[in-house]
Amino acid sequence: MDEVKTRISSYWSQRAEQFSALRVKEYESDKHMLWMAEFKKYIPSDRSLDILDVGTGTGFFAMLLSQEGHCVTGIDLCPDMIEQARKTAVSLGIHANFHIMDAEHPLLRPASYDAIVTRNLTWTLPHLDSAYRAWHTLLKPGGVLVNFDADYCREDNSQPLPANHAHKNISSALVQEYESIKDTLRPSQKPRPEWDMELLAEAGFHDIRVDRSVWKRIYSDFDEFYNPTPIFTISAKA
Repeated sequence: MDEVKTRISSYWSQRAEQFSALRVKEYESDKHMLWMAEFKKYIPSDRSLDILDVGTGTGFFAMLLSQEGHCVTGIDLCPDMIEQARKTAVSLGIHANFHIMDAEHPLLRPASYDAIVTRNLTWTLPHLDSAYRAWHTLLKPGGVLVNFDADYCREDNSQPLPANHAHKNISSALVQEYESIKDTLRPSQKPRPEWDMELLAEAGFHDIRVDRSVWKRIYSDFDEFYNPTPIFTISAKA
């Protein structure tokens, strides 16, 4: 495994329990409906679909979509995140499948999924081109990728955060490691999402679209879930 992947997995392992509690609160908040409104722009809701949540973390997207009647599988490289996802699914009475797996090399059957979703993952992948190619093979013809992310390696750390924001409780050592991970990844990344559009086209995707306004809809409130870095949605068809 790449050294940076090992570091990222270790970082999230240390945050898994606290992160899981925040995602449960988000699931039970009005953010639930805001996220679903975004999904319904890209994913049909009139039938049950096979959906893969890549970099599922503690399972937030997987649980949102499972509740809508979809058959969802969530994968993540961090074992502690997957453990939390499984526990949360049981506590909420939601059925979803969770597996420890590398997002760049998912060991899954080709052409198995109607949709692939992901949130705040792709910026961490040292071989994003390989990941997009792998995901293209996992989608059924006409399937859709819906990626919510931001150019985190170039984010502005001077932006204010709410007093109750989750990042306020992260240790200085973890903050330093987060910044070091960004420093490691930044030289190999071009500005996003323009770079993603290039890589997706090279991977065989078409109908590639970017929505930069999603950030204002999801994070209109300056609350504990607030993200100061403008996220985008990039969707693409297989």
